Amino acid sequence: MSRIGKQPVTVPPKVTVVLKGRQVSVEGPKGKLSMALPPHTSLSVDATQILVSRTGDGAEARAMHGLSRALVNNMIKGVSEGFVKKLEIQGVGFKAAVAGKVVNLSLGFSHPINFTIPEQIKVTVEENTKLTIEGPDRQVVGQVAAAIRAYYPPEPYKGKGVRYSDEKVVRKEGKTVQ
Repeated sequence: MSRIGKQPVTVPPKVTVVLKGRQVSVEGPKGKLSMALPPHTSLSVDATQILVSRTGDGAEARAMHGLSRALVNNMIKGVSEGFVKKLEIQGVGFKAAVAGKVVNLSLGFSHPINFTIPEQIKVTVEENTKLTIEGPDRQVVGQVAAAIRAYYPPEPYKGKGVRYSDEKVVRKEGKTVQ
């Protein structure tokens, strides 16, 4: 039995879970999410908790059991609390600004970079260099943060670039003059 899959998922009071066939819909104060259940799994919904079970005992069924439970748990946590990723921009003249549904990044290139913000994602900029990405879907929040970071990843010599707020950049020593 999967150690993660056999644990029940508790449903907070302001969250509603609807199961239609293999489609799971979760709605809460932060938004609405839905997904199709992976194969070899089934769901039982109570008023306060959700139990995920598997249909077989094969390797794929065991893997999907834990995956399904983790995905449902992330959906419930996302619509009740939300997920947050923080980015920092370091470098002289490097800055960011939000205009509507577009993040405008100035990262030292000859042109500004315009990144379109997906639905249900909120991006805020503080001090022109600190970005906060929030949303109910954990995968989308992480993907947006990774896409923004990919425009200019931190380089090891001067440390310039876009990094996660908790990321440590290993610095290299430059060339020495003889």
